[in-house]
Amino acid sequence: PPPCLRRVRALEEAGYVTGYRGQLDGGRLGFDVTVFASVHLSSQADSDLRDFEAFVREEPWVRECWMLSGETDFILKCVAPDMATFQEFVARLTAAPHVRNVRTSLVLHNSKNEPAVPLEARIQRK
Repeated sequence: PPPCLRRVRALEEAGYVTGYRGQLDGGRLGFDVTVFASVHLSSQADSDLRDFEAFVREEPWVRECWMLSGETDFILKCVAPDMATFQEFVARLTAAPHVRNVRTSLVLHNSKNEPAVPLEARIQRK
């Protein structure tokens, strides 16, 4: 294999490269609604956190799920084709195991969408 491919494979084997994705334009594909949902659970017991994470993994409208410290337990990045579909999902979300409350914020505009981590900044700091 060429030297570049050998270097890429070495990075993959060392765990630095964890996968590859195509970046799709959701709007062009009919996903006109993007929403961030802040979820507060009634309990932070390990089994309750796992139950909620299992629920989220099964929901196709949830594209990212991050566990946080502080007042919000999880933040979800959700997409949907329209508001009616998203509202149906919110009804399921609020009824999910151990959910105390949900706050949603509709995305109006994305000002920055950078993939991965800022390697250039790390290299410049050294």
